[in-house]
Amino acid sequence: MAATRKVVISCAVTGAIHTPSMSPYLPITAEQIADAAIGAVEAGAAIVHLHARNPLDGRPDQSPDGFAPFLKVIKQRSDCVVNITTGGAPTTTVEERVRPAATHSPEVASLNMDSMNFGLFDMLDRFKDLRHPWERDYLSDRGIIFRNSFADIEYILTTCSENGTRFEFECYDTAHLYNLKYFLDRGLVREPLFIQTVLGLQGGIGAHPDDVMHMRRTADRLFGDSYQWSVLGTGRNQLPVAAMAAAMGGHVRVGLEDSLWAGPLAGSPPQTLSRCAASARLSRDGGWRSRRRPRRA
Repeated sequence: MAATRKVVISCAVTGAIHTPSMSPYLPITAEQIADAAIGAVEAGAAIVHLHARNPLDGRPDQSPDGFAPFLKVIKQRSDCVVNITTGGAPTTTVEERVRPAATHSPEVASLNMDSMNFGLFDMLDRFKDLRHPWERDYLSDRGIIFRNSFADIEYILTTCSENGTRFEFECYDTAHLYNLKYFLDRGLVREPLFIQTVLGLQGGIGAHPDDVMHMRRTADRLFGDSYQWSVLGTGRNQLPVAAMAAAMGGHVRVGLEDSLWAGPLAGSPPQTLSRCAASARLSRDGGWRSRRRPRRA
């Protein structure tokens, strides 16, 4: 009998894209974020990817103090790998974005690998009733450029590497993979790489199966066997892309940061993750088993 191949499932429980008026299930307070993360781990997640929010109005909060309350609870109640964002929100500076990871020294931090247009405005066609004034201002901005210059990337790498933090390299298009190769060749990142391929966001590569395969082929050509490949699909693409990635031998990320939808409006992050886990079982040859703590390189 062939050995069971393992899928590492990451869960991004809240993020900085969706706003509180869009879903009653979106975690906002520290208690809600901690409960959602722990529930995701209990459902099979190995990694929880974390953002913080202002508990009063739900806007993104990239202060270290905003992360501290739920980080403490998650570490006390689970054995998961903690992944803190350095992307924050596309409207924050790189200095603001890196502070939580630099302060709390997580096992993993996300790192976006290029500047890009960041279009959230189409969501206003679906969500008309917004409770907080900041939501409409944030979502309607057609001028957002998510800045990740070479200097910004190097600043985050050097700042967080001093703490022993490894990186989840978020790649939204082909050029992002080439940027990662540049930093690898310069010795600023080290193998094995953990590459998170992001598909379907307005401003990045699409979520067609050809796009998934193109990103995988490019990563294979650039990095050979020296990387682990994970995939997330945004919006309605989340579960189909996860199933495809699992069938191709990859890992997957799900959660309310990336999609509020699972047919109808998605429930809590653990409920979304359970659906993903079931999909992974069907997609992988030899079955599926949760992996609670991937070995750190």
